[in-house]
Amino acid sequence: MRFSITILLILVLSAVGLTYEIAAGRVLAPFFGTSLLTWTTVIATVLGGFSLGSALGGFVAERPRAVAIGNVRAALIATAVLMAVSPTLLSAFHASGARGTWGMIITVLVVFFPASVAVTLPSPLLAKFAIEARPGREGSSLGIVMAAGSVGAIFGAILAGFVTLPLIGSTMTFAACGAAALLCLPFLRGGKPGDKGITVAAVGFVAFAGIAAPPSCQFESGLSCLHVEKRGPEVRLISDGIMQASERRVPPGAADNTVGLGLRYTEWLWSRMQRDLGTAPSVLFIGGGGYTLPTKLLETRPDATAVAVEIDPLVTEVVRTHMPRASEMIARAGYDASGSAEATNGRLGLVHADGRVYLNETERRFDAVVMDAFSSNSVPAHLVTLETFARLRDIVDGPIYVNLIDTEDGPLARGVNAILRDLFPHVEVVNGALNQRDRGNILFVASDTPVRPLAGLPEGYRRTTISDARAFTDDRGWTGHR
Repeated sequence: MRFSITILLILVLSAVGLTYEIAAGRVLAPFFGTSLLTWTTVIATVLGGFSLGSALGGFVAERPRAVAIGNVRAALIATAVLMAVSPTLLSAFHASGARGTWGMIITVLVVFFPASVAVTLPSPLLAKFAIEARPGREGSSLGIVMAAGSVGAIFGAILAGFVTLPLIGSTMTFAACGAAALLCLPFLRGGKPGDKGITVAAVGFVAFAGIAAPPSCQFESGLSCLHVEKRGPEVRLISDGIMQASERRVPPGAADNTVGLGLRYTEWLWSRMQRDLGTAPSVLFIGGGGYTLPTKLLETRPDATAVAVEIDPLVTEVVRTHMPRASEMIARAGYDASGSAEATNGRLGLVHADGRVYLNETERRFDAVVMDAFSSNSVPAHLVTLETFARLRDIVDGPIYVNLIDTEDGPLARGVNAILRDLFPHVEVVNGALNQRDRGNILFVASDTPVRPLAGLPEGYRRTTISDARAFTDDRGWTGHR
């Protein structure tokens, strides 16, 4: 085998391995969420598979050439099938009842470990061929082999994050990884002829998995897995399996004909905003979601303005298409607020960026802020640190509203409570009804001035107190739900 061919195959298989790893973390989110723990499990599992595959591949490389090539061909076929079937296996494990930390760990091991072993098994034999192809230049050949593995991994990471996941989705990405493994087969010659029927079956299975298998998401980008549900008068936006927003159609003749808020926590936030804010507030929303609260604000207060920071442009596009009242408001009042200057002909500024990045860069001031950003069912760690809220205090003149999902008096609630009480003299906390996993919405309002109590709370909500704890910082922050 020519040296250039061995390097090409190593590049391809390394790229396939890293693309698979990143796709694994993405497709896991709708079932088990996205947190430090889920990504740690995925990375550790896939790297463990790479290690075992390399070790087994070393023993394969010592076998007679014809046998070794046959083993490597079988590994590539196994790689293709296992990668293509990964989304289906993941769904099956979740449907069977896999939940919680141990359910997630076992699912990741069973679903993603075998393919990680198989994709790396050919590498030692290819490295051996590369060294044999350049007698007397073994050192440089080995160095190039190692560099090719690293370059392929870099290319695979970029390919997954910037190309395949945003453009074709996770299901097709897994099938594409399998197809790339099968494309390596024609270059492995000299071994015992394999069973062509098995190869043809593998090709057919990978094609079926990519084309016929249902996508994991109705709408998908590299950041979000979205579904839209319509239930009677209500339109729900679901992100990574968690209901993110709900817009309720208001019947004709209703006393309040503005957009209907379908989620109880938004009712509390809106009640607080009505009580706390004036007639022409400027409000910053970190997390666009379904844009229901910005829409409500601008519909009820003609002189109000808002800026909504949403990291994923796909979320905004889905809202434009499927959530009528928010879509109408975006069309009528929306403008690109990426710059620091305020608009002259729009009231709803749209910023597609990470919330922390926007806070670091903006020069605008606001009368209030709503922190309602989520990645799956957890708040991104860098948005719940002392440094983040200190920056908010610098640019916001009024109250700060925060929505979390946590257990009652849980670690996330305690850490955020410690931050707010360090920075503000007045903090009020309420929590909603808990779900089957004992988690619910924990809502804060923090202000420099006394917080006037509301006349009533949404059904299932009550005022609560949070225990003292260490405030999260950029150095030691929130790790995600376990």
